[in-house]
Amino acid sequence: MASSCSSALQFFPSSTSLSARVHPLVIFNICDSYVRRPDQAERVIGTLLGSISPDGTVEIQNSYAVPHNESSDQVALDIDYHHNMLLSHQKVNSKEVIVGWYSTGFGVTGGSALIHEFYSREVQNPIHLTVDTTFRNGETTIKAFVSVSLSLGERQLAAQFQEIPLDLQMVEAEQVGFDILKTTMVEKLPSDLEGMEASMERLLTLINDAYKYVDSVVEGHVVPDNDIGRFIADSVASIPKISPPAFDRLVNDCLQDHLLLLYLSSITRTQLSLAEKLNTAAQIS
Repeated sequence: MASSCSSALQFFPSSTSLSARVHPLVIFNICDSYVRRPDQAERVIGTLLGSISPDGTVEIQNSYAVPHNESSDQVALDIDYHHNMLLSHQKVNSKEVIVGWYSTGFGVTGGSALIHEFYSREVQNPIHLTVDTTFRNGETTIKAFVSVSLSLGERQLAAQFQEIPLDLQMVEAEQVGFDILKTTMVEKLPSDLEGMEASMERLLTLINDAYKYVDSVVEGHVVPDNDIGRFIADSVASIPKISPPAFDRLVNDCLQDHLLLLYLSSITRTQLSLAEKLNTAAQIS
């Protein structure tokens, strides 16, 4: 009697309880890399660094871009650059390890499977993070995926990207910067002096509000709050006693130092951008 056997298609997820939490520094790095990408590049890819907690949550804490050339049927990564950047980051923070990779754009593309296969050799069960840098309708779409194997018996046929829960945690100051980053239409970028002027105006407004509150309490119009009073007293006590001429001289000296640092950082940024373009041109030729 002839015997027959049948095999069923099976999905083998990498993890059933895996989730990810991304820090805002990673989003800022990705957007900055996208802005400074080569002219012919449609998207930017890079490595994600972080740690994995015991409950299965992947903490994505840092990232760096990896140069690549991409066509319709193949992807070429600069593996040496990737390994050198990894060594440099781990010299600063040895606790950060590879947890996955990222790409800009909306969703997963055809070449993502090839890149994910490379990172699967770097780390077990890597996270694929996608960031829509176009900020459609004033919002950005950030998603995280893991690879799910489709097998027939013992033979693996293909891999499918399955979305996992992703949490974007920010403190108030980081949320302000992220909201400004989402503003894609601006009349002009403020200069350093304009930014300082705006900060001084906000500080003057806060001081006037504090004056009005103290006057209202002294005149009996507002019920005093001990917590606010202690906070104002601590703030006043933290101000050093210094004469107005000495204070003006101190502010001017600090301003000159700040402008010098801005000038040096601008020169450094220009040199790095020029070196990056020359390196890209050399790789293409």
